[in-house]
Amino acid sequence: MSSDISGELRLRLEQLVDEYVTSGAKAPEVIGAIAKELAEMKAAYDKDPDPADDPGIVDEPANDWPGA
Repeated sequence: MSSDISGELRLRLEQLVDEYVTSGAKAPEVIGAIAKELAEMKAAYDKDPDPADDPGIVDEPANDWPGA
């Protein structure tokens, strides 16, 4: 990862943590929650890097509205 991306990512993460801290959360709890979500995202990505390529996924919405 280039340092430009790392710097921007760090800034966005700091802003995200600050948003929750301003709302009353504790910074370590927010950082822990972010770490947990990132671990789950990484596991899902490792399992299936591009789920949109999976067969059987319908690109169009279903036409199951009542009266449709």
